[in-house]
Amino acid sequence: MSLMTSKSPAKSLLCGGLDPSNHDRSSLTHSERHSQLVRQRGGLISVPGKLKPPPTSGASRRLTKLLLNVTVQHSFGPVQVVTSPENTVADLIKEALAIYVKEKRRPLVKQTNPEYYELHYSQFSLESLKTGEKLINLGSRNFFLCQKPAKFLNSSTYDETLFPFTKFMDLLL
Repeated sequence: MSLMTSKSPAKSLLCGGLDPSNHDRSSLTHSERHSQLVRQRGGLISVPGKLKPPPTSGASRRLTKLLLNVTVQHSFGPVQVVTSPENTVADLIKEALAIYVKEKRRPLVKQTNPEYYELHYSQFSLESLKTGEKLINLGSRNFFLCQKPAKFLNSSTYDETLFPFTKFMDLLL
């Protein structure tokens, strides 16, 4: 009379899918026993061999593309820009404006020249980012794009707005 015993799923998982009665445990290494198990949030799960993550070799993996969110001033939502991490802030401004215009977002922008705009970390940040800075070094993926103040666009208008009474003084002399 033979007794039939069924292997429980938990016991099968713990043994890596191998029947412990057929194999000597001492002959299997720890990695062989747990080769089909992957630790994820929530516990151990069994993963088929075809779906296992690729082995990590000594070569480091580097980013090839970044997904950045750029909110244009007065617009409803951010523009999503996929770009290289080696690009600069100036490149991001140019690409974000191009996508904004191409998608015909509202409100329409008055100027599409990237030199009329500056990029900030948020709408509450007073300091704008330097246009030559690389995107990979910024440490953020969300930005705010706004127009430069009019007084900074032309140096001649800057001088007039700084000292508006100088024209009046010329008339007095």
